[in-house]
Amino acid sequence: MKIGLRILLGYFLIVGLAAWFLLNVFVAEVKPGVRSTLEDTLVDTAELLAGVVADRVRGGALEPSPKLDLMQDYARRDIEVDIGGVIKRRLDYRIYITDARGIVVYDSSGKDAGKDYSRWNDVYLTLQGKYGARSTRTVAGVDRSTVLYVAAPIRDGERIIGVLTVAKPLSSVQVFVDRSQRKIMQRGTVLLIVSLLIGLAFAWWLARALGQLMRYVSDVEAGRKAVLPSLGDNEIGKLGRALHAMRTRLEGKEYAEQLMHTLAHELKSPIAAIQGSAELLSEELPPAEFRHFLDNILSQNARQKQLIDKLLALVRVEQQQGLDGAEAVDIGALLRQVAADAAGRLQQRGLRLGMTLPPVAPLVRGDALLLRQAIGNLLDNAIDFAPHGGEIGAAVSASGDAVRIVITDAGPGIPHYAAGRLFERFYSLPRPDGGKSTGLGLPFVREVAALHGGAIDVANGERGGCRAELTLPLPLTL
Repeated sequence: MKIGLRILLGYFLIVGLAAWFLLNVFVAEVKPGVRSTLEDTLVDTAELLAGVVADRVRGGALEPSPKLDLMQDYARRDIEVDIGGVIKRRLDYRIYITDARGIVVYDSSGKDAGKDYSRWNDVYLTLQGKYGARSTRTVAGVDRSTVLYVAAPIRDGERIIGVLTVAKPLSSVQVFVDRSQRKIMQRGTVLLIVSLLIGLAFAWWLARALGQLMRYVSDVEAGRKAVLPSLGDNEIGKLGRALHAMRTRLEGKEYAEQLMHTLAHELKSPIAAIQGSAELLSEELPPAEFRHFLDNILSQNARQKQLIDKLLALVRVEQQQGLDGAEAVDIGALLRQVAADAAGRLQQRGLRLGMTLPPVAPLVRGDALLLRQAIGNLLDNAIDFAPHGGEIGAAVSASGDAVRIVITDAGPGIPHYAAGRLFERFYSLPRPDGGKSTGLGLPFVREVAALHGGAIDVANGERGGCRAELTLPLPLTL
């Protein structure tokens, strides 16, 4: 599982558990909280009314009173009140009064007068001087039918002479409970969705940055051209720059060591040849031999210069991780320039160059100078191996998302033992005319192809000779 997905799942698990816990606490506390608030209100109401009717309860009988009549009328009153968007159309209080034995002497609902309520907790506990309250379902098993009863003692001095109970159905406040729970769930859901979106954005950003860094590391590990992506000025960006700096130092040190060893090895032969010729020139020699050894010094010196120049060019492209200032390059025009560069050598060897170009030359995005040198190296190899008076082919074709430059010759081809070593530095095959090569041309072409996101393939042709194919990607836009 990718790290971005792990982080997202972990983040969402934490947020989800926290939200679930909070929502459950809120939802679980809404109903008890409303019930406690209702009970508190009933306590105040019961105590107030008990004090009001105390002087009317004497000797177990309830004396007539305008106050009691008002309480009776209260139950039959119609109202219409908007409470936070909830319309209240009836009054829900029920009030009943019992004497000191628990017998109902007054009931605002008018249905239970004369009944014995001494066993109900609200009356029973209050007559004992305790706090009396109960909740009773009017329909068995239906929680919404619960009615809350809260009692207060009616006193004559310190003596309890009766009980006044105020009752209110919980269904009257259930609508507020439901609305509160619904709002909590809705807003909790919104919170979860917003948290998920934030988590997705964060995980996407982190996975994208880590993915770019991992691709860079993979390219470095595989030895491919790799440019450090722009990762910003955060911890990941700092880590990427640190890895790039470490890579540059390690590769630079290793590369310099390899280069020095290789260069020293390759320069041994021309230096030894120059030294031997110079020692012989210090003696008296016939003019012909003198000229021979002098030419040898000059040719070996030219070979050293060519070797160093090509090696420096290879070093530059090997150390270059990306193209600076890439531009649109007309491959047809570029191939004609390369042909013009090689015109002298082609004429010297009596070779013909047959070019095949499409009606509309494709454009690639890259470095024109590097591409010109790379194609020139391929053409130089073809000239070296093509038989005198023969023909060299140079063709350009575009298909799909790539352009192909193919250079062919009718030479001896590639021996099987050399097929896997063509792109090794300083490895070269003997030329038919005895000439020598630096062995740096094809490695240079490979590096240039990699810089452009392309590839180079050199193999024997189907009809003999050698076939070199340079593939370059066509840009989506120029």
